[in-house]
Amino acid sequence: MPNFNNELLEFLRTGSTSYTTIKYIKELLIKNGYQELQEANIWKLDNSKYFVIRNDASLIAFNLQEDLKEDFKIICTHCDTPSLAIKPNPTFFENGYLKLNVVPYGGILNYGFMDRPLSIAGRIITQNNNTFTKTIIDLKKPLAVIPSIAIHQNAKANTNLDLNTEIDLMPTISLNKNNTLESIIKKELKLKDSITDYDLYLYPTINPQIINNTFILSPRIDNLTCTYAAVKSFINNFSNSINVLTVFNSEEIGSNTYEGADSNFLIDTLKRICATKNLDISRSLANSFIISADNTHARHPSHDELSDHTNTPKLNDGILIVKEINGTTTGITGAIMKKICENNKIPFKYYTSRNDFATGSTQAGVSLKHLSINSVDIALPMLAMHSSEELIGLKDPYRLYLTFKEFYKIKFTLKNNKIFF
Repeated sequence: MPNFNNELLEFLRTGSTSYTTIKYIKELLIKNGYQELQEANIWKLDNSKYFVIRNDASLIAFNLQEDLKEDFKIICTHCDTPSLAIKPNPTFFENGYLKLNVVPYGGILNYGFMDRPLSIAGRIITQNNNTFTKTIIDLKKPLAVIPSIAIHQNAKANTNLDLNTEIDLMPTISLNKNNTLESIIKKELKLKDSITDYDLYLYPTINPQIINNTFILSPRIDNLTCTYAAVKSFINNFSNSINVLTVFNSEEIGSNTYEGADSNFLIDTLKRICATKNLDISRSLANSFIISADNTHARHPSHDELSDHTNTPKLNDGILIVKEINGTTTGITGAIMKKICENNKIPFKYYTSRNDFATGSTQAGVSLKHLSINSVDIALPMLAMHSSEELIGLKDPYRLYLTFKEFYKIKFTLKNNKIFF
């Protein structure tokens, strides 16, 4: 487990945006012998290990053996995290300070992003004559900050912190009104070409930390912890099933993007695999299983009133089988998930939220609009979700990794209303 946790901390450090996260996963897959496919090309699947990327921000990888069954085993996560997206025409000079015009991406915990060192990462489009080039960047060093109002000037700061995102969350980057975002980026990267457009985000540069050998405190725990466990379990894990890893962008904003879960990316990839390997897509989907893995809320140490009566575990309680009324978990898929955990002696519990709190959709739930597969929603318990730093139990990500490994290896069949292992 120590090696796994060290690698996870590095992943949390590196995955500053969906673009840098996918770049990291791509490099890891290539290092392990995976071949990149292009959606615009004809696929000839002679090798056994492949991946495809859409819009630099979502990735699907799959493992193939010679004696394939007609089924897919899919793990689905997301790699985007709540942050601050930089708007076009971003710099403006106000009250003697050069500031950036930003918009919250996803449901950020507003005050959690104040008084934190922020850097810039994402994708830029540069132009040289009539040639446009896209580049994934991460400036890594602190370049901006959102200062809070001192307690002496805000008597309600400790009782009613009502932040206006158009006023209170505009980061300060300089005292020089002649600076521009482009000039800052070009200086840091030593670029000569002009930047014609971008998809850039501010993110906290705080390093992940292990607290008292019990917790991990880090930015981007939601959902990079599940994503890393999935990636780590998937690499070089073969079975008679087609093992698939899916990492989507855009979950935090509803998944309705070109590369999000509510697109044709997954179903089209599965169709192309079946067509190339002469498998029947309808039969394959009917035999398939998908795990949707994300994080959810742990029981809070000071606010038990926020929890469900019987189904809100604490940190380090193990894998959570999420069974919400608007989720994808059924009695059948929940039973399969229990068996997978029991095979590795992984602790698990059910999770449901309070009835008076809204719950979001899962990646599998969104994907099922486009393909019908038996599905289960699982999660890891965490605290301070969507803040600039989040908290998770130290043991749980490794447990999830072991669970995913077992899922890719275990053989089970659904037939005549029975489950055979």
